[in-house]
Amino acid sequence: MIDAQKTITTTDIAIIGAGPVGLFMVFEAGLLGYKCAVIDSLPEIGGQLTALYPEKPIYDIPGFPSILAGDIVNNLAEQALPFKPEYILCNPVDGLTENKDGSFTLNTATDTIHAKVVIIAAGMGVFTPRRPPLDNLAEFENKSVFYSVRNKDRFADKNIVIAGGGDSAADWAVELAPKAKAVHVIHRRNTFRAAEDTVRKMKELEESGKIIIHAPAQLSQLHGDNGQLNTITITDLENNPTQLECDNLLCFFGMSPALGPIAEWEIDLSGKKIAVTPATMETTRHGILAIGDITDYAGKLDLILTGFAEGAIAAKTAQGIIEPDKQFKLVYTTSKGVPAA
Repeated sequence: MIDAQKTITTTDIAIIGAGPVGLFMVFEAGLLGYKCAVIDSLPEIGGQLTALYPEKPIYDIPGFPSILAGDIVNNLAEQALPFKPEYILCNPVDGLTENKDGSFTLNTATDTIHAKVVIIAAGMGVFTPRRPPLDNLAEFENKSVFYSVRNKDRFADKNIVIAGGGDSAADWAVELAPKAKAVHVIHRRNTFRAAEDTVRKMKELEESGKIIIHAPAQLSQLHGDNGQLNTITITDLENNPTQLECDNLLCFFGMSPALGPIAEWEIDLSGKKIAVTPATMETTRHGILAIGDITDYAGKLDLILTGFAEGAIAAKTAQGIIEPDKQFKLVYTTSKGVPAA
């Protein structure tokens, strides 16, 4: 039974995941004349690029020696715009059923989407940040404790504490050091897991007094009022406490991915990923394809550019499902162009 209170969307292709690969899938499908609905649990398009590091430069996008992650998302959204995708955001898919004609019905808390083909472009699934085990953490989250940097200018002239030892922690320590009043880096080990060049830059900033590194050490207590931190307590391996002035705490302990309900859709998995046939990007269930980091096959590379190529392959496969009697013709945009937005 259809819930009368839900918004009903009918489309050719339902894309689960509004990250960069999902956005490019809209373009590839649009070139073949297909409409897309893009569903994501996050409030904005862009996936991890928007949620975790919109102002971080990326260097392996063809044609862009360096481009901010947020700018990649903006460009992909502009590229998809002529094909008028329907974005259904803040709405994780919680159910999928196959109809008698081979099409699919997907459900979220507020929407029902009917589609001829489903393409999963969900990155590594649903991500949630790994949180430090602090009693009053929730009081400060999204007010003065953050798990990503959306706007680095908000940290100008602030006392910043960064917790973590990987690339995100080291990258943002280096990036924020020139802006912040002080940057403290907390890591439970003496060595960092970040790229060697970034660690070198961080050490140089430590020598010049722009960064203070506390390692080995760990977070112990948060202190403040009405969601605003003023100090934090850290402890060393002997449990000796040190109190630091702190306006904002950035926690970079990684993200916990999960396939969520996708794991129950009767498609073969490869560990925590979806097994696909690389020549078609098909899963083991007809009509459901997968592209991007969520997929696995021999020789798979978890790169954005790999996901872009997989989107082009998936578009061809989708046409064979939607219009099996139509001969596929590769579209060259240099000769055909694209519709006006």
